[in-house]
Amino acid sequence: MKFFDEARISVSAGNGGNGAVSFRREKYVPRGGPDGGDGGRGGSVIILADLNLNTLIDFRYTRIYRAEHGGNGRGADCYGKGGSDLLLRVPVGTVITDFSTGESLADLNEDGASAIVARGGNGGLGNIHFKSSVNRAPRQSTPGEPGESRELKFELKVIADVGLLGLPNAGKSTFIRAVSAAKPKVADYPFTTLQPNLGVVRIGENQSFVIADVPGLIRGASEGAGLGHRFLKHLQRTRVLLHLIDAAPLDPDSDPVYDACSIVDELKQYDESLFLKPRWIVINKIDLIPPEDRDSRINFLSQALISAGFSAPFYAISAATGQGCVALCQRVMQFLDKQSNDAPIDC
Repeated sequence: MKFFDEARISVSAGNGGNGAVSFRREKYVPRGGPDGGDGGRGGSVIILADLNLNTLIDFRYTRIYRAEHGGNGRGADCYGKGGSDLLLRVPVGTVITDFSTGESLADLNEDGASAIVARGGNGGLGNIHFKSSVNRAPRQSTPGEPGESRELKFELKVIADVGLLGLPNAGKSTFIRAVSAAKPKVADYPFTTLQPNLGVVRIGENQSFVIADVPGLIRGASEGAGLGHRFLKHLQRTRVLLHLIDAAPLDPDSDPVYDACSIVDELKQYDESLFLKPRWIVINKIDLIPPEDRDSRINFLSQALISAGFSAPFYAISAATGQGCVALCQRVMQFLDKQSNDAPIDC
């Protein structure tokens, strides 16, 4: 199924039913008086987060949703039927915004979380409410109130503990395949990842975390270069970022340190809070470096990164062979566990 992380829809709650004007008329009950009932309340539109969903694709084809109207009141003190609520299910992690005003209405980041995005109108009053000692035969009633209508924007931000950053072909997809059961596309050309991928990394019994891989960034992404930065929102809920750097780029003119700085600049332009998240540098593809040059190359890159303002320690791995991946994941699990317990820890 294709991954859709944004949708725009229109919702309308049900109108309230009208109040009735009616009088009780029975053979042996003179002056029975008013008995017009109230109208029923209109149905509301409710959004529910469902853990079984992972895309907003359903809302790409159906754009207009309406709840049921309330029934009109009737005689004999009969109230109108209330309109049924309309329940729309979305993936966990969906942010709901009023498209017209930009107001954030809800952030459904837990399974079962819900929000009423359009309330049904109240039913009108029947003439039974207007009787008095001086008005014994009221002929007035009130109409039902209209239900709310909104134009909504849905934006899905995946729920993950760890996010992967890097240029196209930095080895992010290979890494997530190596440490989890996820099987994203891997190839020797850039932009093989076109949508976010999630994988569950299991360290031991009752120890696991979710890792998210998003399409690679390039310089100028904030201006729309490459795939742009539209997928960076999927990293906003993560607790730590792994920034993968290609230690052996195919282009001899490529500068891994310059490229790493480019990624950080794009993060800062997109979202300051994302830029400030814990971010670990992972030097990848060390298997492509001749064994006799490997240590010196890793040390050179580490010193250059420190000079560029990156913080140590750095992690050297080969996602293709698995070298260093288990140790890195164990270190991540330790970090997440201690962070959950609000205990300070050095990266």
